Amino acid sequence: MAAEPPSSLSYRTTGSTCLHPLSELLGIPLDQVPFTNWTPSVCLVNFVACQLFALFAAFWFRIYLSPGKTSPDVRHAFATIFGIYFVIFCFGWYSVHLFVLVLMCYGIMVTASVSSIHRYSFFVAMGYLTICHISRIYIFHYGILTTDFSGPLMIVTQKITTLAFQVHDGLGRRAEDLSAEQHRLAVKVKPSFLQYLSYLLNFMSVIAGPCNNFKDYVAFIEGRHTHMKLLEVNWKQRGFQSLPEPSPTGAVIRKLYMTLVSLLLFLTLTKTFPVTCLVDDWFVHKANFLTRLCYLYIVMQASKPKYYFAWTLADAVNNAAGFGFSGVDKNGNFCWDLLSNLNIWKIETATSFKMYLENWNIQTATWLKRVCYERVPWYPTVLTFVLSALWHGVYPGYYFTFLTGTLVTVAARTMRNNYRHYFLSSKALKVAYDVVTWAVTQLAVSYTVAPFVMLAVEPTISLYKSMYFYLHIISLLIILFLPVKPHAHIQRQPQTLNSINKKKKD
Repeated sequence: MAAEPPSSLSYRTTGSTCLHPLSELLGIPLDQVPFTNWTPSVCLVNFVACQLFALFAAFWFRIYLSPGKTSPDVRHAFATIFGIYFVIFCFGWYSVHLFVLVLMCYGIMVTASVSSIHRYSFFVAMGYLTICHISRIYIFHYGILTTDFSGPLMIVTQKITTLAFQVHDGLGRRAEDLSAEQHRLAVKVKPSFLQYLSYLLNFMSVIAGPCNNFKDYVAFIEGRHTHMKLLEVNWKQRGFQSLPEPSPTGAVIRKLYMTLVSLLLFLTLTKTFPVTCLVDDWFVHKANFLTRLCYLYIVMQASKPKYYFAWTLADAVNNAAGFGFSGVDKNGNFCWDLLSNLNIWKIETATSFKMYLENWNIQTATWLKRVCYERVPWYPTVLTFVLSALWHGVYPGYYFTFLTGTLVTVAARTMRNNYRHYFLSSKALKVAYDVVTWAVTQLAVSYTVAPFVMLAVEPTISLYKSMYFYLHIISLLIILFLPVKPHAHIQRQPQTLNSINKKKKD
C-alpha cells in the first residue's frame, strides 16, 4: 500500500504491566509490540492537519497560481516549498532521510548513462528504503509514528524509479522496442533540478501519494494537463469546436464526502473490531471454525476505512489543485480518476482475487507492473510480489501475505481457467457463479491479508493454526491436481512497435 495512514488500537495498562492481548501473547511490553501500529494521537493530528491544509492550499494553488497567471517555474517552486514544509512539520529531522535520497538520486540522474540510469536509481532508492525499514524495526522498535518517515519515503521511491525507467525508455531505448504505453510515457529530456524536486516533493502527494507519471505532472504544471487528456478522446468529434475547462469541484466534493464516511467508520467499526481480536483466547481456542471465518472477515473489513480515508483524501487534494483529470467517460461526463488509488465499489464486489488486487492501491499496482512485471524475463508474478513486500517493509507479516498471495493467485487462476466456462451458458448459472466467487474472494482476501496488519510471526502463526491453514492447503491441492490451462487473454509482455509490425508482415 502507499504510505500507510496512521492508526491506533485501544489498550489498557496497569503500571508497567500491559493488559493488551498481543503484548501478553508475546510476553513483551506494549511499546515493543510490533503489530499494534500504536501511534501517539499527535501524529494522527499532524497527518490530518497537513492533508487538510494541503486541500486548502490546492484550491489556492489552482485559482491564484494558475498556469495563465504564473510561469511553470513559479508553480514548481511553490509546490516544492509547501511539500518540504509539510514533511518537516510531520516528521521533524527524520525528513532528512527523504531529502538525502532525493539528492542522491538526482546525482544519478545527471551523471549516470541513460543505459544504466534505471538500474542505479532502482537499487539506490530501494536499498535506502530497505535500510530505513530495517532501522525502524531494530532501532525504533517497530516504528512509533513520530519516527515513521517511511510513508513519504515509499512514495518518493516509487516516483524516483518511475522517472528513471521513463528516462531510460526515452533516451536509452529505440522507439520501436517500446510498448505503446512506454512510448507515451517516455521522457526524452532529463528534468531540471527544480522539476525533479517538484515532481518528488510537491505538497499534493508528498505525504500520502499517490505516485504519478512525470509527463502528466509537468503537463499539469504547464497547464496542458486537461487539454491533453481531452485531445486523447478526440473531443472535437463530439461536436465541440473549442476545448472546455473541466472543473474538479464536483469530484472533490464527492471524494470529501467519502473521506468523511470513511472517518466515521474508522472511529466506530475499526475501534469495535480491532485486529487484537484475532489473538484473543476466545477466537483462538473457543470459537468454532465458521465463527472464526466470519469474524476474520469482519475484522479485516473493519481495518479498511483508514486506507479509504487516507487515499481518497489524497486524491481529493490533487484534484483540488487541478491534477488528476483522466478524460471523458462513455456518457460524456468528465472523469477525475487519473490518480485514484482505489475503487471501493469494485473492491467490495470483487468476484476474483485478480479483480480485488486491480482495484486496491491502484497506483502502486501500476508502478509494480511498469518497473517489474512487464520487464523481468522470468517469474514475473513471484518477483512482483517480492518487490511489493520489500517496498512495504521488512515486517515478517508482509512476507506471509505476499507469499500466500502468490499461492492464492496461481490457484485462483487455475480454478477460473478450468471451470468458469461451464457457468456462462445461462444467466442463472452466471449469477450463481458470481455470488459464490464473491464470497470465496472476500474470505480468501481476509485470510491472506491478516498477517499484513498483524506484522509479526507469532500472531500470524497463531491465527493460521486456528484456521487450520485451510487456504494454503486448498490452494496447494488445486495447483498440484488441476491441469494448467493457459488463458487466451493473458499477455504479460506489452506489445512493442516491432512485434506489431512483424505481425502485420506475417
